[in-house]
Amino acid sequence: MVTDRLAQTVREQLRIGRLLPLGEREDGSWITERAASDLLGRAAAEVPGARLGALRIGPADPDTAGTPAVPPPPSALPPGPLRIAAECGATLEEPLPVTVDRLRDVLLDAATDRLGLLVEAVDIRVTEVLDEFPAPSPEAPRPHPVESPAPDPATAAIARAAASVPGVARLAPVLGSPRAVRIEGAHIRIELAVAADHRAVDVARAVRTAVSEAAPAPEDQPPTVAVLVTAVEP
Repeated sequence: MVTDRLAQTVREQLRIGRLLPLGEREDGSWITERAASDLLGRAAAEVPGARLGALRIGPADPDTAGTPAVPPPPSALPPGPLRIAAECGATLEEPLPVTVDRLRDVLLDAATDRLGLLVEAVDIRVTEVLDEFPAPSPEAPRPHPVESPAPDPATAAIARAAASVPGVARLAPVLGSPRAVRIEGAHIRIELAVAADHRAVDVARAVRTAVSEAAPAPEDQPPTVAVLVTAVEP
């Protein structure tokens, strides 16, 4: 039923969060807020005396947002500086400002050096003083989306080109379709997971180049390519 599909779409959007601009506007790439938050959470887990709580990533100033260089995924945020807002619990083994500064540095470094997000500020609020620091619970594994068979040779060629780029872990659709490659006229969107030992924005740039070269298109209308990173896998 239409109502069931709509409800499923809403639940999926809530699960993956916002689609954040990855890199500069010319990079034509985005990452799900969930994928970015998962990586930041793993980085924060290495900070002694701190336990990361709620984390939100959004535009630092919506009025300064730019225009995407390629058609963006549905509901994607426009390119522009971002702000990370996080809550945390902390022990008193060190002064709270010291722990907060260390956590802020780790989050900023992970966002910029491991993902390629343009982060302008990291705001951290301590919401709990911990008597002791419990071990983090293991994260439950998430099912991998299953990619359906490619419906045509052009889509198959694009999928192979993207999957062959170093740092691409797998094709991983999340936007309501089992297909990771969407072709609409001269525009191509591809959804994929990257390996955590590669910088996400660098992988996305390489994928866009590989897909552009693999995509059949008239010489007078070169394809545009958008990449959506849907997971960063350790």
